[in-house]
Amino acid sequence: MTVAVRFRRVEQTYFRRGFGLKGVIEGALTADYHSRIVDLIRGRGYALVAGDLTFKLAGEFGFCYGVDRAVEYAYETRSKFPAHRIFLVGEIIHNPHVNAKLGDMGVKCLHRPEGAEFDFGVVTPGDVVILPAFGVTVQDLERLRAIGCVLVDTTCGSVLNVWKRVDSYARDGFTALIHGKYNHEETKATASQVTKYPAGRYLVVRDMDEAQAVCGYLEGRGDSVKLLTQFAGKLSPGFDPERDLVRVGVANQTTMLSSESLAIAGEVRRSMVTRYGDAMLPEHFRTFDTICSATQDRQDAVLKLIAGPLDLMVVIGGYNSSNTAHLAAICEERVPTYHIEDAACIDPETGTIRFRPEGAKAEVRRDGWLPSGRLAIGVTAGASTPNNKIGETIERIAALRGTTLEALLP
Repeated sequence: MTVAVRFRRVEQTYFRRGFGLKGVIEGALTADYHSRIVDLIRGRGYALVAGDLTFKLAGEFGFCYGVDRAVEYAYETRSKFPAHRIFLVGEIIHNPHVNAKLGDMGVKCLHRPEGAEFDFGVVTPGDVVILPAFGVTVQDLERLRAIGCVLVDTTCGSVLNVWKRVDSYARDGFTALIHGKYNHEETKATASQVTKYPAGRYLVVRDMDEAQAVCGYLEGRGDSVKLLTQFAGKLSPGFDPERDLVRVGVANQTTMLSSESLAIAGEVRRSMVTRYGDAMLPEHFRTFDTICSATQDRQDAVLKLIAGPLDLMVVIGGYNSSNTAHLAAICEERVPTYHIEDAACIDPETGTIRFRPEGAKAEVRRDGWLPSGRLAIGVTAGASTPNNKIGETIERIAALRGTTLEALLP
């Protein structure tokens, strides 16, 4: 039986503004992600005393507006199309629990093999495909449109703002220098916006060290071959440094460390002044801070938290979550920090913790991470971490000291 027979044709094939079903899905969202513990701590001024432990929660943490919207929209999609097969391009957000919940609801993830394109071969015109909060590349969107399936677009508004910025760069003949992780879904999607134009060019820098390599070339201290070798796979096709680094516009992946993005823009600006002079700068350099407000708010909140007395910091969120990793990096500079995915990383029997050190690619296990005596423990979470995972972590840490939080709940 063909898909056309099994399913009633959906006349509209692209949705971005939701289905008005929040009332239908609200109960499921509360059951899956709400935390009474988090509500309790918020209600007590973001601090909670439990025995000889004091938990201090950052003023901004967890789900941001864009993530909330993406998750709600995915749940609404399942309710809107109960009889359809539903696919998700990659992950809705970088949190394993949220993606697993969608899997339990029958949403199948389409994965991109390393170095390859997404395989859309299983998708038919009768299916529904959810586009994640990171967005998808222009090429992937065109491929899906050609199939004729229903598309539900949850791309974050902050990401769309970056796309508008790099689009304007390409349109005006400026190469987009993107501060981001070249293999991150968002950065891939952003770079693809540039290549809509025949002369569109991009270059992705991961950090200040890579930015300095570009600046060295701009100031005449490098050569094209060396630059092309260093940034292989992080450049638009046919990139020619001599031609394509004459006019540069800086943008960034929305979840990068704000201070580093601003510093990189400042260094590139300085190099352009060195090469062309102040008077000619507008002809050769543009910049715009495209860090999303939620990312900035969480970074500001954690800076405020670690400015006070803390014995250790726990950062909760997916290891592949860029914004979570940056929160951990900020904290590590001031206080012993443990970036964990969830409460399961803390063993209640042995008291050990599994965590990923800042900059590492694998977990490590540590004994004695929770010293005896009175402790002040800071807690924050990335923008893709649901509240229930934060609450479960706090409960498990308290339990290591034989303290239950149940009696404190209203």
